[in-house]
Amino acid sequence: MKPVREMLITLVEHFPIGAFPGGTNDDQPDGGSDPFRVLISTVLSQRTKDENTYIASQRLFSKYKNPAELAAAPIDDLMELIRPVGFPKAKSKAIKEIARIIHQDYNDRVPNEIDKLLALPLVGRKTANCVLVYGFGQDAIPVDVHVHRISNRIGLVSTKTPEETEIELKRVVPKDLWKFINTVFIAFGKRICTPRNPKCLICPINRYCDYFTKKIR
Repeated sequence: MKPVREMLITLVEHFPIGAFPGGTNDDQPDGGSDPFRVLISTVLSQRTKDENTYIASQRLFSKYKNPAELAAAPIDDLMELIRPVGFPKAKSKAIKEIARIIHQDYNDRVPNEIDKLLALPLVGRKTANCVLVYGFGQDAIPVDVHVHRISNRIGLVSTKTPEETEIELKRVVPKDLWKFINTVFIAFGKRICTPRNPKCLICPINRYCDYFTKKIR
């Protein structure tokens, strides 16, 4: 058994707790951010670099502040505002429909139940869990490519899909640390545990890592 708590606390100490996609450093995974902004920004972030997500989110929310305004916005205007992200046409239609549903069906309040979030356009488990963590401060684990890859590489799980990774991480990670996994693993994956040529010698948890153990052997 790996000392999971010790591993994750070490990573939290070495890597800053970041924001949701499109957020700022003031946005922390404690439920202090606007759930609607978290939801829309995370949809925009799909297959898009963080810096482009941030630009698009800032442009969008500088003009449309809430679900009612966004639901009434012209598609062409939305496409232009979110142009820096990938697939702007599909995403502009999706965020407009999301805004309409939130406005009409939920009285402008984003639901805090995963099943209701998953029913929204372009919302998968990673996006829904981001809303639960960053928007509502709930204990959840958003699993993106970084979390899936790193969890398997270091030996926390042995899974083939992000969905399986989420299930297994919930089984092996203490619940009070769930909400930190996504943001810490993203920073860790960009700086140390990169997809190619990871910097194993300076990794703060290399003594626990299956990949490093096999590598030095």
